[in-house]
Amino acid sequence: MSRGTLRIHLGAAPGVGKTYAMLGEAHRRLSRSTDIVVGLAETHGRRRTADQLEGLEVLPRREVTHGGVTLIEVDVGAVLGRRPEIVVVDELAHTNAPGSRNPKRWQDVEEILDAGIHVLSTVDIQHLESLNDVVEQITGIAEQETVPDAVVRRADEIELVDTTPEALRRRLAHGDVYPAERVDAALTDYFRIGNLTALRELALLWLADQVDEGLRRYKAEHHIDHVWETRERVVVALTGGGEGETLIRRASRVAQRSGGDLLAVHVLASDGLTGASPAALRTLRELVESLGGSYHQVVGDDVAAALLEFARSVDATQLVLGSSRRSRWARALRSGIGAQVIVDSGEIDVHIVTHAAAGSRGWRLPPLTGALTARRRWLGLALALLGVPAVTAACLAAGSAVSLSVVLLAFLLLVLAVALVGGLWPAVAAAVLGGLAENWFFVAPTGHLDVHQVDDVVALVGGLIVAVAVASVVDRSARRATVAARSQAETAMLASLSRAVLAGDRGLPSLLEQIREAFGLRTVAMIERTPDGDRVVGTCGQVGGSPSDAPVEDVTVTDTLVLRLTGRCLPASDRRVLVAFAEQAAVALQQGRLAAQAAEADRLAAANSMRTALLAAVSHDLRTPLAGIKAAASALRSDDIDLDDADRAELEATIDESADRLTDLVDNLLDMSRLHAGAVSPALIPSDAPAVVHRALNGLDGAERARVTLEWPADLPPVLADPGLLERVVANLVSNAVRHVPGGPVTVTAGTVGDRLELRVVDRGPGVPLADRDRVFAPFQRRGDAPSGQGVGLGLAVARGLSEAMDGTLTAEDTPGGGLTMVVSLRAAAVPTPPAPVPAP
Repeated sequence: MSRGTLRIHLGAAPGVGKTYAMLGEAHRRLSRSTDIVVGLAETHGRRRTADQLEGLEVLPRREVTHGGVTLIEVDVGAVLGRRPEIVVVDELAHTNAPGSRNPKRWQDVEEILDAGIHVLSTVDIQHLESLNDVVEQITGIAEQETVPDAVVRRADEIELVDTTPEALRRRLAHGDVYPAERVDAALTDYFRIGNLTALRELALLWLADQVDEGLRRYKAEHHIDHVWETRERVVVALTGGGEGETLIRRASRVAQRSGGDLLAVHVLASDGLTGASPAALRTLRELVESLGGSYHQVVGDDVAAALLEFARSVDATQLVLGSSRRSRWARALRSGIGAQVIVDSGEIDVHIVTHAAAGSRGWRLPPLTGALTARRRWLGLALALLGVPAVTAACLAAGSAVSLSVVLLAFLLLVLAVALVGGLWPAVAAAVLGGLAENWFFVAPTGHLDVHQVDDVVALVGGLIVAVAVASVVDRSARRATVAARSQAETAMLASLSRAVLAGDRGLPSLLEQIREAFGLRTVAMIERTPDGDRVVGTCGQVGGSPSDAPVEDVTVTDTLVLRLTGRCLPASDRRVLVAFAEQAAVALQQGRLAAQAAEADRLAAANSMRTALLAAVSHDLRTPLAGIKAAASALRSDDIDLDDADRAELEATIDESADRLTDLVDNLLDMSRLHAGAVSPALIPSDAPAVVHRALNGLDGAERARVTLEWPADLPPVLADPGLLERVVANLVSNAVRHVPGGPVTVTAGTVGDRLELRVVDRGPGVPLADRDRVFAPFQRRGDAPSGQGVGLGLAVARGLSEAMDGTLTAEDTPGGGLTMVVSLRAAAVPTPPAPVPAP
């Protein structure tokens, strides 16, 4: 069975006509004799939308009562049982009522699609998960109902239902969207012109990206390689050189004039051994992104081919390159990358931009020091100076048994050996000395540097050229091997450092110590420059123990952070890696500070939330018992009211009850403040749990006490607890159960589980949903819509806090058959074993 197709009507805001358009599509399908039904369509009281339902078969919907409100949900079972060709399911991002078949409506739709039924649905742009934070910045409203982008992208068809902001506001003013009493507030809040324009742009851009992705997929499936100029895209090629900023700004101006996209690309060599400075590329990347472009890196040995391949893959219409930095002589010998790109560009326009560095690079001799150490170069030179006489003596000793070609081959092997040991320049010296020796001792006339035969000249010159060429190749290979090994080590170190920083498991001192060890330094310190002077924020090494003449070097990390190094001067190659290390250290410093700020912000937010809730409790819940005491006391003291004994007793009982309630509230508030301040220090001693429970029940009146049943075994061991705190825990749990189960029974049981003793307070009330179990233990939480005056919602929070202070736990479980069970788990006290009886003598 094939999967059904999904058609989504996408809108920028409520009221643009998504549901109306969806139902219009349903009528068009119905007119073509398609079996289509309405699973759920939200009309929101809009008459014209409701009229669209006429003539369509509407399936029964599922009604769910939650919190006293009846909610209407799509009946997935009814849809699957009816099995139409197409079903209409409105509002894809909707969150289903608790207890539904799926948590989200888009999951209902996925189930229907898997059954092979086609679906018509709607969604607003603000409900897309990836745009949730952007929409909140625009409108100031955080959308709670979202749908994953992947669900919408998988849709077979997406139709944009669009209207101008002015037209939508007129529709709103005419009462076509909201009732009249909500129109003014909507026009001045969510439906402002700026909000609607921004949301419309988001919808258009998001859909344009999906269309572009679909076009690329179509071209790939049909093997279409040439560029379709559906949108201007300007690609700028970057080498990491100084001309990069000029090229980026020029390409940005080209893209802005054409209203197109800016893409920057840097081509990496496949061996990864050569390339630009990472710091320079990072600076160019930041510039590209600040201008609204995107940065990319591709790998390829043929730079021109790699550039054109990338440009065609993104459907680029224009390509911007800098003019060659090579000298005129170098360009005369070999055409540059720009010339090759122009020849092969095809339909892509190529811009060659001149810059200050153009043509500034000429011929350069290789450096005298290669990748080899000085010791190996001296060994190579020694081998050349000793090897030439040795080979000459050996060939002379052989006499006529060896020909000139054998002699030349022997000297060539010597040059190779010298190149392997000492690199290029010792090999060149060996080649020159060998050539002179060959000419003097083996080429007629011997004893002279004159050469009469052309063949001999060719042999000598050719041998010298081959020797130098081979030595160059060997030296380059050694250089590349050294660079590769260093790059691998640097990459491993940086990767380890980055992982540690991202994981947050290494602080600044640890990272500074790694820098000190990696570069062989005496001390490393991170200095922060402030208006009040330099401040050391981290240091490691032999602080104060460095010689006075030890080199000190400052490496700038940011505008305010400097890495101060003591011990040795670092070469340029080490400085490049050191900068990367220093930046990671700066990130670690910032990460630590942000974590501290976040912790402080969380603490302040929790304190502020507690303070706000406390003020609310004082203004509402504490007022009730105080008002009762005041009214009853005033009536008792008044001479204008004639009270009999029954009235006086009732007023006195009111004062007593209100005072008890006030005492409970104040006790809970004080307990909560002590818990938050960490001022609870329980004295854990073996305690008799039944006796503690009996004392806790003394606070209940007679009717409430009669509803509580006690059950525990006779051999119940003592519990390791603070008797006073445990009494408070039990009193809070029992009073909470009695209060929220009016007239119902409450059972207190006790028993042992392993080495722990469990006290259970069991009720037969409505219970608490699993998703809300942890929330009921939060301060100032009441179940349902408990009216003011029934406590400030601290009882369970205090009970859990006191239980945890006694090294215990307090959890909520379902009561078998319905209800809620509160379980207090504490350690059971060890019962001393009675001594064995001593046998009579």
